[in-house]
Amino acid sequence: MYEEYFGLTKKPFSIVPDPRYFYTSVGHREALAHLLYGIKSDGGFVLLTGEVGTGKTTVCRRLLELMPEDTEVAFILNPKLTVEELLATICDEFRISYPEGNTSIKVFIAGINDYLLDVHAKGRRAVIIIEEAQNLKPEVLEQIRLLTNLETNEHKLLQMIMLGQPELREILKQPQLLQLSQRITARYHLGHLSREEVPAYVNYRLSVAGLVRGQLFPPQTLRRLYRLSGGIPRLINVICDRALLGTYVQGKDQVDMETLMTSAHEVFGEGGHKRQRQRIVYGVLAGFFLVILTALGTVYYMQRTKAVVVASSRPAVQEAVAKAKDNPVKKTNLERPVNYTANATMEMAYQALFKQWQLQYSRGDSRTVCEQARKQGLQCLKGKGNIGHLRLMNRPIVLTLVDEKGDEYFAALISLRGETAVFVIGNETRDIDINEISRRWAGDYFILWRAPQEYKEELKPGDRGPMVAWLDRQLALIQGRPVPTGREQVYHGEIVKEVKRLQLTAGLLADGIVGPRTIICLTAADDNDGPVLHEGKRGG
Repeated sequence: MYEEYFGLTKKPFSIVPDPRYFYTSVGHREALAHLLYGIKSDGGFVLLTGEVGTGKTTVCRRLLELMPEDTEVAFILNPKLTVEELLATICDEFRISYPEGNTSIKVFIAGINDYLLDVHAKGRRAVIIIEEAQNLKPEVLEQIRLLTNLETNEHKLLQMIMLGQPELREILKQPQLLQLSQRITARYHLGHLSREEVPAYVNYRLSVAGLVRGQLFPPQTLRRLYRLSGGIPRLINVICDRALLGTYVQGKDQVDMETLMTSAHEVFGEGGHKRQRQRIVYGVLAGFFLVILTALGTVYYMQRTKAVVVASSRPAVQEAVAKAKDNPVKKTNLERPVNYTANATMEMAYQALFKQWQLQYSRGDSRTVCEQARKQGLQCLKGKGNIGHLRLMNRPIVLTLVDEKGDEYFAALISLRGETAVFVIGNETRDIDINEISRRWAGDYFILWRAPQEYKEELKPGDRGPMVAWLDRQLALIQGRPVPTGREQVYHGEIVKEVKRLQLTAGLLADGIVGPRTIICLTAADDNDGPVLHEGKRGG
């Protein structure tokens, strides 16, 4: 749509892994070198891991282009297979015939062995590439290892390349997979692009797409793009594609900061923009989870009315809310205070955050903010989220904001009242329209939280101990059911399912692991456990 407008011959930021757009960052160049080395070695396994969107598939497509001509390749895209299905897929990829309806592993192995011997006799080599290998079952991984046992007296007959997400490395550490792990001849973990590489990556893709005039992304937007995307190529592509479309629609020549931020919010679904609510699927899911969350919150607060009444003795944010209700203040904006540096507003934001917890924050102290928090019994957490997460966590929080020039500054969010947010920015307290947040905030936050006395480390399914009893009590309070007593302190079964449902509703990864983010959501409605952003039902 916008290609002709900007003088491009093709779309520069497609998420399709096109080898023509292969940008040789340090990481991608080393990843490719490891794969090529593994291909030329004498059999065994080559392992490439990386987070989602870092470019593993693009590296693999580039590898196929550089693959020696004497190589036969089987490419497996869907590894969620049984052993029989995997062997059948390998036969199909190598065009090895087998009886129709065959399910005999022995027949498959015999056919593959005969094929590999024939390939070797012709002076060629065979390679199997498996994408998303973290989804392989242990028994399938073991069968893959056995395939690499096919050999002559002098040479291995099969080379295996596995691409997967970081958890694949942990999977391969399992004792039953030790023999497979020992056969890995080359391994590489592909990281994110660096701050310096992001501008080069963007400009490279634009040049490949035929850009010959101007600079579509000014330096300040590219600096912000790095922070928004974390250097993940896939996110860079999606954000840049949306930003170019938005720039075209506005009839502008360059992507400005506001268009970039709007595009990022569209990609991440942050801020509750109207355009997101118009999307049917999003709307249905959001509505469904909101109904569940509201129901749970209502029951919870019916059970805890007394605690809310007692809360009137607390100062901090509750007093700010009451005062604001009696004396409405005209809403202002989130602009950076005049004559305040980023460090100044950061220190003052931390000070305001600690004040909400009735704690002291010493500006200029040599200790970090987290060390100061731990000294006073609290934990700290840095993360990335959206306005919905702020409501669900329901604690005062420091946000990293960005001004029109792309420079960062900091503000402490201390209250949410409907569509109004109360911020401390520098030495000013401002009432802000909640929709203003999405224009200035890319999602980075810093929050303080109080860990339960029973909490020592992340609670995982199958774990035992007093943290299980605390978790069961907390869930009972949220759900309005009787608090259980005398249960076996094992984290399994129905309680894991309840935690996963809560995580799903809160927009967290529903893995059942109870860590800081899950604990914050579990205690968010408990205003006896610390200051809250809003009273009443969760979610505002």
